[in-house]
Amino acid sequence: MKFRNPILPGFYPDPSICRVGEDYYLVTSSFEYFPGLPIFHSRDLVHWRQIGHVIDRPSQLCLDGLQPSKGLYAPTIRYHDGIFYVINTLVPNVENATPPYGNFIVTATDPAGPWSDPYWLDDAPGIDPSLLFDEDGRVWYTGNRVPLAGEAHPGHREIWLQELDLAAMQLTGPKYALWDGAAKRAVHPEAPHLYNIDGTYYLVIAEGGTDAYHAVTIARSKTVTGPYVSCGRNPILTHRDRGFFSAIAATGHADLIQTQHGEWWLVALGVRPYSEPFGPGYHYNLGRETFLAPVNWEMDGWPVVNPGRGGIEREFPLPNLPAHLWPAAPARDEFDAAELAFCWNFLRTPTDDFWSLTERPGHLRLRLRPEKVSEWATPSFVGRRQQHINFVAQTAMEFVPGNEHECAGMVVLHDSDHHFRFVLSGTDGAGVVRLIKREKGEESILGETSLAPGRIYLKVEARGQAYSFAASPDGRQWDSVAENVDGRILSTTVAGGFVGTYIGLYASSNGHPSRATADFDWFEYAGVEEA
Repeated sequence: MKFRNPILPGFYPDPSICRVGEDYYLVTSSFEYFPGLPIFHSRDLVHWRQIGHVIDRPSQLCLDGLQPSKGLYAPTIRYHDGIFYVINTLVPNVENATPPYGNFIVTATDPAGPWSDPYWLDDAPGIDPSLLFDEDGRVWYTGNRVPLAGEAHPGHREIWLQELDLAAMQLTGPKYALWDGAAKRAVHPEAPHLYNIDGTYYLVIAEGGTDAYHAVTIARSKTVTGPYVSCGRNPILTHRDRGFFSAIAATGHADLIQTQHGEWWLVALGVRPYSEPFGPGYHYNLGRETFLAPVNWEMDGWPVVNPGRGGIEREFPLPNLPAHLWPAAPARDEFDAAELAFCWNFLRTPTDDFWSLTERPGHLRLRLRPEKVSEWATPSFVGRRQQHINFVAQTAMEFVPGNEHECAGMVVLHDSDHHFRFVLSGTDGAGVVRLIKREKGEESILGETSLAPGRIYLKVEARGQAYSFAASPDGRQWDSVAENVDGRILSTTVAGGFVGTYIGLYASSNGHPSRATADFDWFEYAGVEEA
């Protein structure tokens, strides 16, 4: 009996995990998307159900104006004495941005929420904060920062420690520099997690950067403030030696968990590169995903990931836990619920009600607004992650453009400068469905077809990097708008940043005022898992 990685497919990077009795909770990064920091529940470490978001109210914090891949970076989730804690970093566009930004803590008694407003931490430089609730009742903060003496080389960082006063929810006492990585001249030591295991403090970090040279390393000490000694087997997890075209690459950013039966596992991020049919290249449109691997502790007191083979594999034997499956989400969202499903996100914080599930029951209504998906704004966009290398996504839309500026339809999005807009526009009762590619800020029309405004159907299909787009007046007879379009612009290796591909519903008046709306009757996403 085996499970298949990734356990969270699609753009779910930087996983952190905690256990409460027989229940497991996991949270990941979300960057500029809102609601932020999706949180999941499992009872067997393999099957996960999203139960909410940690940041789900505009009043908690502001993501307005963020450039792509800024926003909410790597969170850590921990549980102590009846309270859940998530500590996180809000990264602004520039270091002198208007506060609040930086590192903060939110709390909840129920991981499904509501979560508190942020407690912003003073004098907490760097990113990737984590918490250790120690056996003596003290609480320790770890993060990464530029060394106080400055960078000895580009990418030089160090892991640092300070005590957290839970009553004041502020750091207190001296700061301690713990470690700057296992490799000589290590770059980007980050993602620290500190554990007290049988009286020894273990510091697990990532280094090498969150791509092809990513790695997990570990050090230990008998005292929390150090000195920390590097494991002689470091890195304990990396796929850098497997090359760019391994089935799973860029593994790193790990968090350890022990089950109630004594087994140890880790969650980590990784990517699944694919490039066909457009020739060689290192590309991964799904972004960084969440993987699970077994851990054994050796006689020398150091952990080994996947002993005997090493690394993260597509399949592993199941954990020694009772299987606990959740009801499968339907492929088609009929938009007949009172709230949007947890899989849906907005770009940045929505500051007005540009969408509705009640104005026309059974439909998602989007108001056309001047904001565009090509701007660092909050456009009328509602999207979900691409979670499969091969998939089909369809929608039924009712929309009548009133002028040449108005459009509505679907977007396949990496960021504001790298996406495909598949939209209906037109005037005077005539309509045209166009596929517009935006790459590095430059736009081109890849195909179009005439279609009368009103109720139309749109379909996007991907087979690896080949994306095809079709439109229909009735959902039965389809007109191809463009076939086998090169989708590599959706890969982080082309577009940059840290996010993955979204597929969404979109409406815009492109810089002009409008009172028009577009109604989406349903949206269907069906993935085809790879062999």
